[in-house]
Amino acid sequence: MDRASEQPHSRRKFSSAWPVKDLPVAAYPLGGESEQDDDASALRGAEPQPRAVWRFFLYSAIGLFAFFVPFSINGSSSTILLDHIVTWITETLGQGTRYLALLAIVVGTVYQFVSGRWKEDYARMVFAFLSVVAIVLCAMVTFGVGPAWLLNPDIGPFVLDKLVISVGMLIPVGAVFLGLLVGFGLMEFIGLMVQPFMRPVFRTPGKSAVDAVASFLGSYSLGLLITDRMYKNGSYNGREAAIVVSGFSTVSATFMVILAKTLDMMEYWNIYFLVAFIITFIVTAIIVRIPPISRIPEDYYPGAEPHPEKEITGNRMKAAWREAKLELERADSLVKVLWANFRDGLTMAVQVTPGIMSVGVIGLLLATYTPVFKALGIVFYPVVWLLQLPDPWATSGALATGLAEMFLPATLVAGSGDMVLKFTIAVVSVSQIFFFSAMVPAVLATDIPLNIVKMVIIWFIRVVLTVLITVPVALLLF
Repeated sequence: MDRASEQPHSRRKFSSAWPVKDLPVAAYPLGGESEQDDDASALRGAEPQPRAVWRFFLYSAIGLFAFFVPFSINGSSSTILLDHIVTWITETLGQGTRYLALLAIVVGTVYQFVSGRWKEDYARMVFAFLSVVAIVLCAMVTFGVGPAWLLNPDIGPFVLDKLVISVGMLIPVGAVFLGLLVGFGLMEFIGLMVQPFMRPVFRTPGKSAVDAVASFLGSYSLGLLITDRMYKNGSYNGREAAIVVSGFSTVSATFMVILAKTLDMMEYWNIYFLVAFIITFIVTAIIVRIPPISRIPEDYYPGAEPHPEKEITGNRMKAAWREAKLELERADSLVKVLWANFRDGLTMAVQVTPGIMSVGVIGLLLATYTPVFKALGIVFYPVVWLLQLPDPWATSGALATGLAEMFLPATLVAGSGDMVLKFTIAVVSVSQIFFFSAMVPAVLATDIPLNIVKMVIIWFIRVVLTVLITVPVALLLF
């Protein structure tokens, strides 16, 4: 019996976003065993001869520029091209974006019931119900009818405008540029170059570096898009996919700017970004070595042929370039790659928006009108008290609200005059990874082996570790 046949059954027959049989050409890694043999031969000396090698340089450069180079337009804030495009679309459509969001939520909800996904397990039954609730909530906010607590600008409108619409727009638009990054050899090139670092530190393939950068500088939703695809085509096993999601899928640099502005920290932007980047990955290097991550089976996606990354012993630069040219040989036309990625992103967007709407509103209501998160904050009190952060009870409660929505802690401590506290909250908001208003439902819309319990445990561990590391750093800085 081969290895693929021994894998456990999938939690569903197909992905919510990408059918295994219909992945874009750009998404496929090294092929089957025979293809790996060919690749090995290539690495030993046979030189691939792809057409139009310039595609690697031009398309990769455009993709890198779109994701990673901030600039301003007509006096606007300096941000990346992707964010400029999404902002332009949002401003052009105006109120129409709310109607599009409502349509996406309706389509995503109907799909769950038509496909039968809602009855696959209890968690999906709950989220199917919440998706129906999301339709009602989104409709009420869109048309301005409903109770005052829902129409509170910091509740319903905040979730719809700042989360649902932003993520719903960002995923399909970003997926187009994503095709330029992953479809023409750049991922393979980077993967082999950083392989010696990624494997020993994070226990993931070198290719996961692209996921990490795409998430940190682009969007967690786009990093998740890459990870789910790589898991289902055999590039990652289950544990590796879980590590990438729980360790690298942070909120975007754009959202970090919003955090810094909210906390009046823009004068420290560069140091904040650098510290958040470093601490997030230090915490990731720790959590991959402890439960629950360390206990996730190293099984590949059922039906996918494993394509583990090859170890390179010769000239790494030459091997990486050969690998990139092999991908160029397999690459489809630009139009086909971009269309396939846009289709995938659009499908994922309608899958995650219902959960973002319903869970986001519920979480904000609990944080605003009930003591639930203050009670949950008890678990953080010893750490906060030990590090002598101001008002330990309030600070502990603020940390706990991050589980509902990563922006909540910042809103709760924005009025504080303690820069150490604000800096710590800003870093934790990035490093915590998981939150119920967006990230949790987005992960559940994939086949990556992370359930709600595992994500909550990982969230707690990440918050504690981040606070323990960040506070001493903040004390040195401020």
